[in-house]
Amino acid sequence: MKRKFLVLALALSTGFSFWNAPVFAQKKSAKATKTANDVIPVDPDVKIGKLSNGLTYYIRKNTEPKNRAVLYLAIKAGSLMETDAQQGLAHFTEHMSFNGTKDFPKNELINYLQKAGVKFGADLNAYTAFDQTVYQLPIPTDSVELFKNGFKILANWAGMVSMEGSEIDAERGVIIEEDRQRGKNAQSRMQKQLLPVVLHNSRYAERIPIGKIDILQNFKHEEIRNFYKDWYRPNLQAVIAVGDFDPAAVEKMIKDNFSGLKNPAKPKPRIEYTLPDNKEPLVKEVVDKEFPFHVVMASFRHHTTTTTTNEDIRRNLVEGMVSSMMKTRIYELKQSGQAPFLEGMFSYGAYQGGIVRNQDALSVAAVSKTPGELEKAFRGIMAEVERMAKFGFTANELNVIKKNLDAGNEKGFREKDKTSSDAYVQSYLNNFLTGTAIPSATYSYQLMKKLIQDISLEEVNNAAKQMAKQENVLVIVQAPEKSKDELPTAATLLNVLKTAGEGVKPYEDKTINKPLLAKKPTPGKVVKEEQVESIGLTKLTLSNGVTVYLKPTDFKNDQIIFNSFAPGGTSLIDDKDLLARSYTGNIPSNGIGEFDNTQLGKLLAGNTASVSSYIGNLYQGFSGSTSPQDLETALQLVYARATEPRKDEKIFKKDMEDFKVQLAASGVSPASVYQDTIQSVWSSYSERERKPTEKEVDDISLDQSFEFYKDRFSDASGQTFVFVGNFDVEKIKPLLEMYLGGLPSTNRHENYIDRNIMPLQGKVERIVKKGIEDKAQVQLIFHGTYENTPENNVQIGALSDILEFKVLERLREKESGVYSPNVGASYSKLPHPYYSLTISFSCATANVDKLINAALDEVEKIKKNGATEEDVEKFKAESRRSLEVSLRQNGFWLNYLVSKFRDHDDPTSVLTTEKRLATVTTGSIKKAADFFLSGKNFFKAVLVPEKIEK
Repeated sequence: MKRKFLVLALALSTGFSFWNAPVFAQKKSAKATKTANDVIPVDPDVKIGKLSNGLTYYIRKNTEPKNRAVLYLAIKAGSLMETDAQQGLAHFTEHMSFNGTKDFPKNELINYLQKAGVKFGADLNAYTAFDQTVYQLPIPTDSVELFKNGFKILANWAGMVSMEGSEIDAERGVIIEEDRQRGKNAQSRMQKQLLPVVLHNSRYAERIPIGKIDILQNFKHEEIRNFYKDWYRPNLQAVIAVGDFDPAAVEKMIKDNFSGLKNPAKPKPRIEYTLPDNKEPLVKEVVDKEFPFHVVMASFRHHTTTTTTNEDIRRNLVEGMVSSMMKTRIYELKQSGQAPFLEGMFSYGAYQGGIVRNQDALSVAAVSKTPGELEKAFRGIMAEVERMAKFGFTANELNVIKKNLDAGNEKGFREKDKTSSDAYVQSYLNNFLTGTAIPSATYSYQLMKKLIQDISLEEVNNAAKQMAKQENVLVIVQAPEKSKDELPTAATLLNVLKTAGEGVKPYEDKTINKPLLAKKPTPGKVVKEEQVESIGLTKLTLSNGVTVYLKPTDFKNDQIIFNSFAPGGTSLIDDKDLLARSYTGNIPSNGIGEFDNTQLGKLLAGNTASVSSYIGNLYQGFSGSTSPQDLETALQLVYARATEPRKDEKIFKKDMEDFKVQLAASGVSPASVYQDTIQSVWSSYSERERKPTEKEVDDISLDQSFEFYKDRFSDASGQTFVFVGNFDVEKIKPLLEMYLGGLPSTNRHENYIDRNIMPLQGKVERIVKKGIEDKAQVQLIFHGTYENTPENNVQIGALSDILEFKVLERLREKESGVYSPNVGASYSKLPHPYYSLTISFSCATANVDKLINAALDEVEKIKKNGATEEDVEKFKAESRRSLEVSLRQNGFWLNYLVSKFRDHDDPTSVLTTEKRLATVTTGSIKKAADFFLSGKNFFKAVLVPEKIEK
């Protein structure tokens, strides 16, 4: 019942955008001339300096979140700087920074930070790209010693990594496993074939950051030491510090820690690489036996320059307008049921996510059901590009996007004093790496407001024509291997590019000019009001039986978020009717009343309100977000989704076609087959949880699903709403009475039905043999019933985190057999209390048994000995630090309160978290391990290849 029949996202996610480099997409034409008085001024609130050794630093005081800072070390060096013998060593160097430095030998760095509440992976992390390596360290500032040591850590990374030979050798296996975990699938195999074309045989194609396996396994230690000496030098480095601190003190810390770093006597030149142009179109076809879809993609690559002027931002804004309007057109075409493709995509922005400097591209993609329909799908998506280029956009389309941009600009400015430190750090990082401008919030707001007003339809349409210019053309086809002989030829695809615009007509704008609600509902009344003062909560009971909880906050200036639930959901559908009504959860995607989703978007242009309805297994309800000034619209949307759902035959037909394609594809992917097997065991092969066959899809009924949806929302008396954000309780009461109090109510007093869907009990093992790569996946799941209480839940959470410390140390550090093993606990109270604790990892096929035994050995050790005092200290520190931040977030409070009220638990239990943390001891972990890891119910699921291809 959780299935969605909407888009073939997987097909487009396997396209030719390989990396998401953090580079702003604010570019302009390379031919434009920049003038001094047009240059964007630097935000005066950021201090930018440079040490005598060339190291750059950025410092900004920011109190969101309080008592926290984000520290970055950025290096203008990555895989492009490697020699032939060093391929992969830029990334390897990043790993070695966590394996021992001058002041933090071996694993002391990670242990030190974990004890301070900084979580490895989630907080402490790094990445390596083609021309940059970046280390990130979010750190508390309420401990003077810890905060000072944060800069010592960055300085150790910058110039004091130990590079011990034994540590280098131990890390080889970890990096090889990283390559295995992230790749070794159809997408990675196809990407390897595409790289020489996508990156046009440039330096980029020869220097993929992960490197070459044979080099990683065999390089001499001096190669990585030489890379570190050559490229980790202060004149290529920047320290970025944003947070709740004294900027003058931070500047002194940077000078004290980094001034002693020295550049090499003869520094290697840092060469700027780019992609050559291709005068003739490049066409590449790639097939794979595990790739399930038929996809064609095209890109037109254009030269750009970095954003430094107002004119740059203007051009970027226009290009963004074009992209948004085209995406809306394509979505509208799909929703109409007339699209010649199953899925279509349009975008304009940095080529390959920005990995190559100063290159933008118009990119389109289309997915077809069969290989024979691929040409038609490609022609259909290209026809929309040609329609745009020939006829441009309508005044109404531009008006809609302007309203939305203006609303976003206003919203962003209202939150200027609530901007997170992470956002500032990313902006300064881009400035250091690419020279992208960093204007103040006020400057950006005023400039955007002016530009949005000034940009004309003629300017937008001229830009659209330029964006569609077919320069540096690249066309790619990806398909299943079995379809190879039926795919369109290169000549056919290139002919589509030339002829797709023949006969196209201007776009017809279909806008319905009617109010969202024909008439306002009859309001209800607040019949009871209660307070939970300890957590700042107000409870309202409305006359129609709706319950509303309100928690005003000052965490955001311009945000209200809400959620609701009422018992029932799809559990009320009898087994015999389940298939026919399984489209129920997709009814909201059809629109509201007379408005399909495209028309609804036009109606709500400039409004920040967003509301969706849902029907889950046990509950149905609403979720939404809005600015305070648009709260009434959000509540109108709640009322409309409950009382005026839309039934659209065209959308239903398209969704069913998509679903059939997805079902067929799911049997091709090893990961999908593996997850289906796990789900079957986890539901004891319940008929209610299985996927339908392609033939059974024809038995899904729009009418029955629509009627069941209406029935679920015909009685609001069981709905409980929770609102969190910036509002005044007294001021919003009339709106709540009008729209929530006006919801229909029949007082049916319903509850969900427990269908008793449980995992298979006892010891269960499933070995799935699927795939051709040397890659195995393992899940070891301990599970069972238990007493769901806050006290027990903190113990299983502690056990999970501490076991992860042990599994990570054993499987990664000692065995060098995995990259990122995970241990996670989940628990629920309804419809019956149940827990699971899962150890999961990927590895080489030959190492499966050895690593499973090693993981279970750690389980036995923790059952026998409990946890160490150090492990308990780490868990408590991470929990406290995480909670400190969470308590200042609207999203945390919404999710927390909804779960408490849904489970009939005490909403004030968060106030006694410290008391429960105090009960976590070495002994309590041993006791928890004896219970939760007893193995009475144990599920081992392993995915191994059918046959490994050489």
